[in-house]
Amino acid sequence: MIKKINIWRLTPPQILVLGFAAIIFLGAGLLTLPFASATGHSIAFIDALFTATSATCVTGLVVVDTGSTYTMFGQIVIVSLIQVGGLGFMTMSTLIAFAFRKKITLKERLVLQEAFNQSSMEGIVRLIRRVIIYSLTIEAIAAVILTIRWSFDMDVAQALYFGIWHAISMFNNAGFDLFGTVDAPFVSFTAYADDFVVNFVVMALIVLGGIGFIVMSDVMDFRNKKKLSLHSKVVLSMSGFLILLGAIIIFIFEYSNIRTMGSLDFSGKILASFFQSIAPRTAGPNTVDIGALRQATQFFIIILMFIGASPGSTGGGIKTTTFTILISAIITMIRGKEDIVIYRYRLAKDRILKAITLTMMALFLVILVTMLLSTTEDSQFLKILFEVTSAFGTVGLSMGLTPDLTTFGKVLISMTMFAGRLGTITLAYALQPKQEKELYRYPEGKITIG
Repeated sequence: MIKKINIWRLTPPQILVLGFAAIIFLGAGLLTLPFASATGHSIAFIDALFTATSATCVTGLVVVDTGSTYTMFGQIVIVSLIQVGGLGFMTMSTLIAFAFRKKITLKERLVLQEAFNQSSMEGIVRLIRRVIIYSLTIEAIAAVILTIRWSFDMDVAQALYFGIWHAISMFNNAGFDLFGTVDAPFVSFTAYADDFVVNFVVMALIVLGGIGFIVMSDVMDFRNKKKLSLHSKVVLSMSGFLILLGAIIIFIFEYSNIRTMGSLDFSGKILASFFQSIAPRTAGPNTVDIGALRQATQFFIIILMFIGASPGSTGGGIKTTTFTILISAIITMIRGKEDIVIYRYRLAKDRILKAITLTMMALFLVILVTMLLSTTEDSQFLKILFEVTSAFGTVGLSMGLTPDLTTFGKVLISMTMFAGRLGTITLAYALQPKQEKELYRYPEGKITIG
């Protein structure tokens, strides 16, 4: 006899895992319908499942070209999954509750707290209301600008469709695009490598979607509060540092590479450098051929993808705050200090332990999946590592391996995207049995390190 699942007894992490899984399988079912495919025939379920997972987990890795493989119905299904996956299904549920003036229950508040990685439920409904308003406003403004720009390249109706579709995809850091054709698939934004308007709008969408809704809310309140929280200071400073550092390194490495930026003028090189520096922050579009980059650049992008975006955002990775804590811990240890201090605030030890735990779990996941794919896929190690890190960071950048993956590889990358979107710690909490409080502590021991 099959035992029924009582949703009221599920923990918030378990609800998030099951909720995202349900959306993915629903999306996969819709994408397998004959009228979702441009050929009129159902695409393979594994390809539909991969696409639905990539869209819901706002990654952007694809096994088939989105623009040429799917009809408008299929593309609308994909962009709907992106919106739901980016904002979170609980956020969308809350939006429906607001529309019907339904009260948000305590259980729902707990799930929202888990989804946005908040330490308490205080002000969580107000934050969700702002998330919805900010997201729709930013996407609408970007859609208008992109529509005007693309109306010079295509008819107005298609420009409007492309404007709305890509505004949603880029803000949610998904990286899906519709520019591929049957003859030229997977081209992303390469045709706009030196187009200032398209580059600026897309980069702005990626950054705004990647810094997190908590930071956006804090910045909007700055006029009244006259100060930013420690979290916002860390996110903004580290995000700015990584973007600038990434642009400088990519500019130096690729300046003379004729297969990527070598043929662009100086301003085009600057744009391409910043675009390729911002895209690994879990977004995924590209204006130059990623597979043609020098290996040093590709490896550096792997590092950026592993770090990812910021907590409470549409992006993945270990997050900028975690990376900041790790770097601060190293500096503190080298200087012989006891406390980790950031912007004159001392960090609690549980924050440090969580940062280390998250990083090590992420590292183990990437290593394990890379080792497994190295035995099943006929490809170079760097290309496999790049693809796995892209999946974990929910980035979507690809060196061209994803379309050639075996069925096992597609399943493994799908699982990696799922783990990257929800977070390794959330998954661990969802899968572990209920923990009981320890009634005793063991004596302290010492281990020699270094």
